Amino acid sequence: MDLQIDDFHKDATAGLLRLHQAFPRKIALYVEDLIGREEPDEFGLPSTRHQSCLSALLWLAEEGYLRFDSTIRHEALDQAVLSEKGFLRLSRAVSGAAPADPALPASVRRVRATLAWQLREALVEGDSERLVHLGRLIFEATPLHPGDTV
Repeated sequence: MDLQIDDFHKDATAGLLRLHQAFPRKIALYVEDLIGREEPDEFGLPSTRHQSCLSALLWLAEEGYLRFDSTIRHEALDQAVLSEKGFLRLSRAVSGAAPADPALPASVRRVRATLAWQLREALVEGDSERLVHLGRLIFEATPLHPGDTV
């Protein structure tokens, strides 16, 4: 079982959602805000878990999902913001999302159908299987609905 892949999906999702909530502002994206406090090892180096989370964020930047100006030691990405690619992927509608209450305004139904909303719910609920399934949709280049632009 590749638990580091599950952690990757959780870290990538948490980082992208943090940037989505701040969009279009640039923010400092701290690893500790995403995974909690991890004690450094006996040499003062970040834990493996901490390093993995930072590496996931750096990978997202290399693949064009976010941009940042610099790192703050091993603690954060400074001046981080979603790229157009990241923003569009998170903003698109997810097919098969739970049908929204028709009594809700159309704007609320539209937001709740987005990948960002669905990912946020999976994180809050602690549903790791749903999170991995939805997390994979971030990396799919094909639209989720006909007419979506990605």
